[in-house]
Amino acid sequence: MDRMDHGFIPRYGGYRNLVVYRIAEIIYDFTFRFCNKYVKKQGRTHDQMVQAARSGMQNIAEGSVDSDVSKASELKLTGIAKGSLQELKEDYLSYLRQRGLEQWENNSPYAQELIEARFPSAQEVIRWVGRYKDFQPDHFGANAAIILINVALGLLTRLIQAQERDFMQNGGIRERMTRARLERRKYRDK
Repeated sequence: MDRMDHGFIPRYGGYRNLVVYRIAEIIYDFTFRFCNKYVKKQGRTHDQMVQAARSGMQNIAEGSVDSDVSKASELKLTGIAKGSLQELKEDYLSYLRQRGLEQWENNSPYAQELIEARFPSAQEVIRWVGRYKDFQPDHFGANAAIILINVALGLLTRLIQAQERDFMQNGGIRERMTRARLERRKYRDK
């Protein structure tokens, strides 16, 4: 029996095809560069922001890969990714607040432009930020990161809901194992 085509272990690990994973990867790369340029490297905030961004991306990947044998792990890790990105958003909001910089509304023209652009990499986001000379680059960059994080958080909420529906419809590994074993017995007994 090929476990990928038949049986109780479903296909898994398609995280690279998830839009939310690609956005989380951009957020991580962008945050790494942002922190290296604007946040003191000796401070705890630098490391916390980079690690929260990394955790957001990596937990999406790990949850996707673990989904084959544990829907509970998949849901937990996706939730951790969401929590990590929320933590990162709070750090960017603190960065703006502590420096007296304005935070954009989600419906601001810049936010809408960024969302519609669907940049494929952090480098493209950085180039976009650099086009706006009216703003300090860190002000514009922090706001751009917050917008990307908001998009990722919305997508993660939808992903968690889809994972929950999948669990409710298909069950977890134990239920699939039992069904597969019963089906095999039924086939063998014929």
